[in-house]
Amino acid sequence: MAIVNRIGEFAEDMKTWRRHLHMHPELSLDCHETAAFVVERLKEFGVDEIHEGIAQSGVVALIRGQGDGPVTGLRADMDALPMDETTGAEWASTIPGKMHACGHDGHTTMLLGAARYLTETRKFKGTVALIFQPAEETVGGGRIMVEEGIMERFDIEEVYAIHTDPFAEEGQLRTTPGPIMAAVDDFHITVRGVGGHGAYPASCKDPMPCALAIGQALQTIVSRNTDPLLPLVVSLTMISGGTATNIIPETVKLSGTVRSFDADLRDMVERRITEIAVGQAASYGVAVEIDYIRNYPATVNHEAQTEFAGRVAQEVVGPAKTITDLRPEMGAEDFSYMLEARPGAFLFLGQGIGPSCHHPAFDFNDEVATIGASFFARLIETRHGV
Repeated sequence: MAIVNRIGEFAEDMKTWRRHLHMHPELSLDCHETAAFVVERLKEFGVDEIHEGIAQSGVVALIRGQGDGPVTGLRADMDALPMDETTGAEWASTIPGKMHACGHDGHTTMLLGAARYLTETRKFKGTVALIFQPAEETVGGGRIMVEEGIMERFDIEEVYAIHTDPFAEEGQLRTTPGPIMAAVDDFHITVRGVGGHGAYPASCKDPMPCALAIGQALQTIVSRNTDPLLPLVVSLTMISGGTATNIIPETVKLSGTVRSFDADLRDMVERRITEIAVGQAASYGVAVEIDYIRNYPATVNHEAQTEFAGRVAQEVVGPAKTITDLRPEMGAEDFSYMLEARPGAFLFLGQGIGPSCHHPAFDFNDEVATIGASFFARLIETRHGV
């Protein structure tokens, strides 16, 4: 393993940064204190430019190397999740109902580590654009930053990102060309009937049987409407309705998520959910409303940039710990918007097997932060060679 020596020398500083961020989580676009911490560190390092307030609390900083060359974007997300922490760590969240359960504190730390090294050494041509992004977990801060024009404003030509991986051995870097994470859509179905006394169902139009029928029928989309060789998930995750055992409710609500990679498949699922809900409502004599929300597109790596990132990964962690044919995952990422705007690659960094992301016992493994920072640093020095 070829960790950059200088980055290894300030590993304890990186641990301190990461644990500070972990103790002070922020949600969605409201990452102002996190951004202030990032800006304070960047000023200490001596980066050339700092641009704040992008997507409300996002930051883009520029480091210029030795002479003309390309502009490469390196992205880290900053936001946490609305949940309570159960790690019991000394550096656990100090804010009830908020915690860094997806490693974004580690992602921010790795990019800060790379920034410190690259600012000190500047052994590259061109410019590095450091992208610190809010709201990956919610409204898509990556989308907002792209819509606000960061790619054009800073002349970014390629863009790269790393996400921690609690399902892979410590120090392993994994990626693949093409789709690596799925598109995500949400659906909400409201079944409306006529409520009344549970003892007199004939005087009502009970929405409950229709809701149950819709829930059952949704499962046929994957099993009967889809090529079995195409990845697709349709999960009904919420059903709510009723307030007491002797009351037939006016409404029942169903909600869930859809994950896919294929654009035509995505269209088909939206159509079938609507057809199933409308058809079942008609058969039960009740009304139905469908809200189908298209969220993040699939995260699709570009072939040339992924091949390049794989070569850099081999240099940092060795061939045995570099995986370049990772099976695509059904989770979603708003880095997808940046990869739609510019060529680049998304990678996973193994932190050792442990609680999954979004679990209350999850914690980023500080031991791998220098690996991520070294990967970013070597990627820039290789692509922007002097």
